[in-house]
Amino acid sequence: MSENTATESTTSTTSTTENDGPAPRVLTDQELSQLLRQQQFGVLASVRSTGHPHLSTVLYDWNAEERVLRVSSTADRLKVRQLRRDPHTSLHVSGPDVWSFAVAEGEAEIVDPADEAAPGEQPLPDRRVVILIRVSRLYGTALDIPAEN
Repeated sequence: MSENTATESTTSTTSTTENDGPAPRVLTDQELSQLLRQQQFGVLASVRSTGHPHLSTVLYDWNAEERVLRVSSTADRLKVRQLRRDPHTSLHVSGPDVWSFAVAEGEAEIVDPADEAAPGEQPLPDRRVVILIRVSRLYGTALDIPAEN
């Protein structure tokens, strides 16, 4: 490698860019709750036994008063098995544009209707369960981009 090439590489990696745009704005608890209520789909993160994250796109329901998320799944899904082992989870929800998001963190509880079935009652064929997430932390930001004229 020539000396000029090494200098050019070093120079290009240390240059900085300036951004005259607005900084991200932290969303209030009310804005975060509204974003969760307005959206239907999110990305649920659970923890694999290796410690790596596992992401699943899910349909969810948000109860702001109880600060609880509900996700329907089947008992045999990987996310359900992982949440039974390690209940720590997060749900990421994109806002109405690509510039905003909300994240709800908490611990999951798997509610299996078959556990509450009367003796002799047949469980549903697909073994539906509900993942209840009691939200302990809610955060997110928005980037307010001015409309172009």
